[in-house]
Amino acid sequence: MYAAAIWAAAYIWDRIVGDPRWLPHPVVMIGKGITAMERFIRRVSGSERMLKPLGILLPLVIVGGTWGVTWTLLFALHHVHPWLAWGVEALLIGTTIAVKGLQDAGMAVYRKLAGGDLAGARREVGMIVGRDTDTLDEPEIVRATVETVAENIVDAVISPLFFALFGGAPLAMAYRAINTLDSMVGYKNEKYMNLGWASARLDDLANWIPARVTALLLTVSAWLFRAGDAKRAWQTALHDAEEHPSPNSGWPEAAVAGALHIRLGGYNVYKGVRSFRAYMGKPLEELAAKHIPATCRLLRGTSLLFAVLGLLALMLRGGWLL
Repeated sequence: MYAAAIWAAAYIWDRIVGDPRWLPHPVVMIGKGITAMERFIRRVSGSERMLKPLGILLPLVIVGGTWGVTWTLLFALHHVHPWLAWGVEALLIGTTIAVKGLQDAGMAVYRKLAGGDLAGARREVGMIVGRDTDTLDEPEIVRATVETVAENIVDAVISPLFFALFGGAPLAMAYRAINTLDSMVGYKNEKYMNLGWASARLDDLANWIPARVTALLLTVSAWLFRAGDAKRAWQTALHDAEEHPSPNSGWPEAAVAGALHIRLGGYNVYKGVRSFRAYMGKPLEELAAKHIPATCRLLRGTSLLFAVLGLLALMLRGGWLL
């Protein structure tokens, strides 16, 4: 009862409230911890070569510390009153997922495109992607938005819920620490090649199962909610996902591309440097603004499916369904 109620409350909180700006977000505190730890490691390393072994400290301290702080907080609150601990745990899990935030970001781009405001759409998409957006035309704005929403179905929804299912708020928060580490130091550039390798590898490992579960759920969602072509979604995921440079991001992107009969991937520009990312799907339809709300429908359907399956699993574990 405890776990199932917390699970349901966390999901409902995110779908209705999301991440209000007035509420301090744990990721901000995790980010400050990462920055402080990075400064410490660079100060004591002495050389670039030493950064590689010392880079292991980042996930050990940040991820382990996040789990420990969350567990200790809930343990202390439980001794004050169990309901207080349950409420805070539901809130903490709710902060690790972002169905509403991801949908709002995608639809903000869509509204600008629907209103003919191309410059506004470029600004909105520039807030959620790392590529240069100043010269993107409408199809490229749509592609950037769809790719970002699809990829983040794993990072911002399924993965944190997956870990919450097995370890409650402490494990969900530990996953959020892993993901934040990857977004801050997990780059293959001169600055972070040595320091961030362990964080990047850990993120790949943590998302391996959730990414593939997400592709399956996207397929089921396309069929169950009539949100796309389920058969092509699964076929495209199996055929194209491994072509993506990330071991995990290709699975949701390929599934969404197949479901919507569009092609993702292609040339992106990062700080003036042009790079190519493998194509996902076949261009049976030209990219258009309508594909953004279509992707958001898949996001909602996939998150709901996992939430229901997780709730059923918790109820079964608690003996409710026996």
